[in-house]
Amino acid sequence: MTKWFYPKGSATEGIWDISIGTVGSALTVDGWAHTGLKVASLAAGATVEFPAAAEERIVVPLSGAFTVTVEGEKNQLAGRDNVFSGPTDVLYSGVDKEITITSVDGGRVAIATAPAKVHYPTRLITAAETPVELRGAGNCSRQVHNFGTPAALEADRFIVCEVLTPAGNWSSYPPHKHDEEKEGETRLEEIYYFETRVAGVPCSTGPGENADAIGYQRVYASDHRPIDVAAEVRTGDVVLVPYGWHGPAMAAPGYDMYYLNVMAGPGRVRDWLISDDPHHGWVRQTWEGQNVDPRLPFSR
Repeated sequence: MTKWFYPKGSATEGIWDISIGTVGSALTVDGWAHTGLKVASLAAGATVEFPAAAEERIVVPLSGAFTVTVEGEKNQLAGRDNVFSGPTDVLYSGVDKEITITSVDGGRVAIATAPAKVHYPTRLITAAETPVELRGAGNCSRQVHNFGTPAALEADRFIVCEVLTPAGNWSSYPPHKHDEEKEGETRLEEIYYFETRVAGVPCSTGPGENADAIGYQRVYASDHRPIDVAAEVRTGDVVLVPYGWHGPAMAAPGYDMYYLNVMAGPGRVRDWLISDDPHHGWVRQTWEGQNVDPRLPFSR
């Protein structure tokens, strides 16, 4: 474990499997100010509560269905079998709103958070409404669920999406950064929460009890600020990107990779504007004329 990499079990708090953030979280990281993430595994009928706070939230079922109550109003999230089953219903809470999350039949849920001030209405985004993007081509093909991006959701601060990468492919590539407020780039912190599985099967035990579904994540310095992460990642691991070039996120051969991205920053504009590492940006041009990986999209 380093300051920016938290393997499963290293960022727990009470019932929370992961508790990273800026408002009411056990794990606060020096220099981290704009994003948060909580993940819980809940038995059928179990409940977690969030008091009203100066932050906005998105509730993302990882497995199972949930009822989310926002200031007394109930919202049903149909959920999914697992993160590789395609998009899920998600709920945006808005700012300064008390929420209660109840598991319908047992499952796991993620809550993305960001300190915020501007109020936008609570919104349920169904799986059918979620924009699904197939990004890249060839062995850089991946699938993106853009439920919390500026084009899909009105929000104050954060940008939230999911990325699914088939076994052997690279995503978050070419390496890029968003750590400055300048023309063509916005300053955004970023959380990567990972899940992995043996390719094509519903759980990471897979064929043979010794299967070990792994992936890899790289983060390195773009300026004078030091950062050097080369992490072997599995289900439940988290990588924080405060600044610097990041990518690739690599799905090892034999193992599919999922990650939930939570981004937010202090800038005036809520937008994902990036700069490619000039050593590797040319790779985007090679995708022209290549087909998207035929294993995509992952779906129900």
